[in-house]
Amino acid sequence: MEQQKKTRGPGYGSSGYGYRYRGTYGYGNSYGGYGYGYGYSGQGAGETMVQRTLQDYLLILRERMWYVIAAFIVVFASTLIYTFAETPIFQSTATVEIFRRNPMVMQVQQVMDSEIRSAEDLNTQVNILKSDTIVQRVANRLSGDDRQRFLAPYVRSGRPVPEPAGILARNREIVPQRLSLIIDIQYRHPDREIAAKVANFFADEYIAYNAHTLVDESMKAVEELDKRANEQRKKVDDIAASLQAYREKNNMVSLDQRKDIVTEKLKGLNVFVTQNASALQEAETRWKQVATLRQRGDDLLNLPFIASVPAVAQLQQQVATQKITVAQLARRYRANHPAMQQAVNSLNEAQRQLKQAIDISTAQVETEYQTALQNYGKAQAALAAQENDSLKLDRFGLEYTNLERDYEVNQKLLEHILERMRETSMSSSIESQNARLVDRASPGGRPISPKYPLNLGLGAIGGLGLGLALAFFVAYTDDRIKSAFDIETIVGLPLTGIIPEVRRLGDAEQMEKNASKSTMSGEVSESFSTLLSSLKLKEESKNAQCMLITSTIAGEGKTFIITHLAQTFGAHGERVVVVDCDLRRPAVSRVFHLENLKGVVDICTAGMSIDEAVHKEVRKNVDVILTGGRSKNPTQTLNSKEFAVMVSELRKRYDRVFIDTPPVAIVSDALIIMPLVDGWLYSIYFNKVRRKVAEFAVKRLLDVNVPSFGAVLNGLTGGVGGYYYSHYYDKSYKNYYVTKTPIED
Repeated sequence: MEQQKKTRGPGYGSSGYGYRYRGTYGYGNSYGGYGYGYGYSGQGAGETMVQRTLQDYLLILRERMWYVIAAFIVVFASTLIYTFAETPIFQSTATVEIFRRNPMVMQVQQVMDSEIRSAEDLNTQVNILKSDTIVQRVANRLSGDDRQRFLAPYVRSGRPVPEPAGILARNREIVPQRLSLIIDIQYRHPDREIAAKVANFFADEYIAYNAHTLVDESMKAVEELDKRANEQRKKVDDIAASLQAYREKNNMVSLDQRKDIVTEKLKGLNVFVTQNASALQEAETRWKQVATLRQRGDDLLNLPFIASVPAVAQLQQQVATQKITVAQLARRYRANHPAMQQAVNSLNEAQRQLKQAIDISTAQVETEYQTALQNYGKAQAALAAQENDSLKLDRFGLEYTNLERDYEVNQKLLEHILERMRETSMSSSIESQNARLVDRASPGGRPISPKYPLNLGLGAIGGLGLGLALAFFVAYTDDRIKSAFDIETIVGLPLTGIIPEVRRLGDAEQMEKNASKSTMSGEVSESFSTLLSSLKLKEESKNAQCMLITSTIAGEGKTFIITHLAQTFGAHGERVVVVDCDLRRPAVSRVFHLENLKGVVDICTAGMSIDEAVHKEVRKNVDVILTGGRSKNPTQTLNSKEFAVMVSELRKRYDRVFIDTPPVAIVSDALIIMPLVDGWLYSIYFNKVRRKVAEFAVKRLLDVNVPSFGAVLNGLTGGVGGYYYSHYYDKSYKNYYVTKTPIED
């Protein structure tokens, strides 16, 4: 966005309401030579971007300073009363050191593991200190005078006496010191001596609780171990009885010796079976050879084990000898020779015996095979029986070994339980502590509560914060127009002039009624002169002959502005006529103290001429045409041809024609007259009309496409208004104002 630029022109010390804007729009934000850029960057009409500055917020606070002051006083006074009415509270602190591990009086294993290894272990001890058990033990220690002093601040008439445990829990604080095993035990109480005593009670009860807990757990452990020892002893006795009964039942007095005998027998039978298997294999081989030769019809003498039989060998030799004898005799004798026949008979006998011997040998081979087969079967049966005996013995031995092992294990477990019971019984008689008291609590010097500087500081800050919040909340909910920022950015009109409040007059209605006074303060008179200068700076308003003024609602001083602006133009030598077109609530007659007997209504409806209706020279160069009463149908009157002719005729007679119209948010009379004028002014009363209403009304006027000469801010006060327009009330301008400006009647 381009930078805005201020310009100087006629007005207050040659600094009138000139507008020059380096940007899109035709007017800027330099009001009368002393810019009013409160929180926006020169946005033109219709722009809604807002960039507030610190000065904006300071103005908001300045306007609503009493909200801030009232809230501050209420909050600070309440804090002050509460602080000084509160009972002083004293705090005492006892310091306890927790041991990482318990002191080792005897080299025995503790029943409870209270060693501090991690933050979780330390937090466990802290939570023990916070427990209800410790609180109740401390409550039990409060008795007699200590109990009465402890409860005194909390006893209220007509109410039951509170329980000490609840009070103790609410007012004690356990604070572990960082990176250490030291814990602070803090207690708060209105009685400083009771606070110190209770803090020490907490420390003592915590140490005693841990020590007693160790002893109690040890005693419980001894009882439990004794019970377990009796059960284990009975179990050992039962296993011993079962072991003895098993021995007797299975004749296993000497299990190892019996197992050695069975093992030796098993070895011998294995050797015997091997030997019988070898003999069987050899006999089976001979028998198969014999059977094979028989089946083929071969000579069995081809088998070495047959031929080597002494009887067979001997007979075989005899047969061979007889064969030789027969062969020798055959060369000498014939077959029938007795010698020959005897030799042949001997050969046959020898062959018969040989055959018989072979059969016997063959039968013997078969017998040996059958015998070897039977012996091998018996050897295998004996080996199998011995193996069964060995397996049975192994099974008996396994059960026996299990029983024996159970006996030994349970016996050792019994011994361990008895040993542990003796150690625990000895350690239970020794009271050991896992913490010690480092510093005992002593009565505190100054109370910790109430904290006067902190409370008063918080009260001041809270009061100031609440006041600021209230001020900004009221500012947020207040949507009335009060600044140039509101007029230009929200309403959408340039600020053409500022009219200060006439202090001796009442509201705007009163100002309208009393505007005919012959003198005005220099400040008010100068404001109308500046307004005239601003209108003459613009080409459109400078040459505008007919000008209309309206407002959003009634009572915004539009009649006051139009009449005094007309007098200002008249004082500068221009012929001016003021036409009261507010046919519903005419006010110009009251301003100039004229009787409203003739005027616009008569001209438009009764054919009265302008000369008959006009009041001449009411002020210097100022003529006035009143309404002539209230019209029954103002819209019809203003829409009539006669009214347009009247306006046209007035343009010919006067340099300036000023028309006063009703508020545009109420009726549409101003919109009817708008096409007949050269431009229009908009009256806005300071801090009265709401932004949205004014914005809507102005939008209706802008839709007519008649030039707007801007807005005139009326009724600016030196109080609230001075916050937004502090430049207007700068004392340095005071000497430039004329105390009284005469206006001719």
